[in-house]
Amino acid sequence: MTPVTIGLPFYNAEKYLADAIRSVFAQTHQYWELILIDDGSTDGSLEIAKSVQDTRVRVYSDGENKKLATRLNEIVQLAKFDIIARMDADDLMSPTRIEKQLKILEQYPEIDLVTTGLFSVTNDLKLIGVRWHYNTTISFDEVLNKKGCGVVHAAIIGRKSWFTRNPYDTTLKIAQDYELWLRASSKNDFNIYLLQEPLYYYREENNATSEKLLIAYKNERQMYRKYGKRDKNKLVFKSHLKSFIIKILKRINQLELLLKRRNSLINNEDYYDKVRFEIECIKSTKIE
Repeated sequence: MTPVTIGLPFYNAEKYLADAIRSVFAQTHQYWELILIDDGSTDGSLEIAKSVQDTRVRVYSDGENKKLATRLNEIVQLAKFDIIARMDADDLMSPTRIEKQLKILEQYPEIDLVTTGLFSVTNDLKLIGVRWHYNTTISFDEVLNKKGCGVVHAAIIGRKSWFTRNPYDTTLKIAQDYELWLRASSKNDFNIYLLQEPLYYYREENNATSEKLLIAYKNERQMYRKYGKRDKNKLVFKSHLKSFIIKILKRINQLELLLKRRNSLINNEDYYDKVRFEIECIKSTKIE
């Protein structure tokens, strides 16, 4: 059985952290270590992390707020195993996520990374929608132009060797993943498989704030200028237009329209059954 390092950075996540940890303990693949890395939390998150007694769990805290990119790079350095998965502290994983992603990595040794589709949920885990990429592969142009759902960053699992040669840019406070995908893809080092099955529960309610989006679009324009070729000016213009639309939506208090646009509506009752079953499974899992 292939061992996996699961990295979970957290910052002031006391409301959701225990459930995120439960979703790790609920995995059908049980040969893992969990690295919980604090980013200078001022709430009770660190105490929750330290309360876990399982020897597979390691907790790190230096009291500093270094931001996500730095913490993700530190997880790579700390990882004992050659396969690394990540997740966010306010989300949940499907119990079969690690098992199914590992199967792809084991079946295709040329693949370095595997991501999945996702269920978008409210803070109390009510289903909003679902999204996945329309293909199992993605090209540089598709990454650049943000075609389809794209790469779900929080659901990434990959080989430690890939993360070692492709570290996150710690100068970026947001959209570090987008820059990483473009940088790796531009040098033909982005061998990724996009599992279309939704195996990740992403809390999006109140997450897409206008401030975050405007910063992300500003960083996006930097990426277009750096990596864009013949369509550079067109992409920059579209990004400015998106920023303008965000400002309008904020002014009329309609940012939730953007969230609805991101996700596909669910008309498959099997999805509701799956979500109910998996969330019940996670909630009933004991953390030792």
